[in-house]
Amino acid sequence: MNRIAFIALAAAPLAACNSNTAVGNDREARLDPPASAAPIENAASALANLSPGLMLPETMSDADLAALGAENACQFRLTEVAFPSFVHDGDGRGAIKINGKLIPVTSNGPGGFANGELRIRTRLLDDRGTAGLQMQEMIVAAPRAKDEFGFWGYTTCDSDET
Repeated sequence: MNRIAFIALAAAPLAACNSNTAVGNDREARLDPPASAAPIENAASALANLSPGLMLPETMSDADLAALGAENACQFRLTEVAFPSFVHDGDGRGAIKINGKLIPVTSNGPGGFANGELRIRTRLLDDRGTAGLQMQEMIVAAPRAKDEFGFWGYTTCDSDET
């Protein structure tokens, strides 16, 4: 019993150091200022000097969505309850967040988007998640990357068309 008490006392200071401020983690609004939106840049400048292996989609915040005017856009989410990593609307515009920057993309065909050498392709899958969202595949072809990155997730829209 003394061992358990000793371990608990030793671990208590470490628990106080846990401060995960990543998007999606609960924080008290009265203590933390609202998140600011990431900068909006084209693919060439947003991905300059970044290793191709690190060009992975990141989670957008509510501030990011507001800055893009994409609160009601179709969203690609890695899980059904996550914030989006990619958004697009019916007018052929979209955006993805990579390297802490929002990169606008435009449609280049059904389910396809691009900005310079950055290309994104989406495809609906024949399954739904437990919350009812349609499953979707997103392929990201980053500049200078030898391989494409593929992700399975969920979409808030039941159509790939832009």
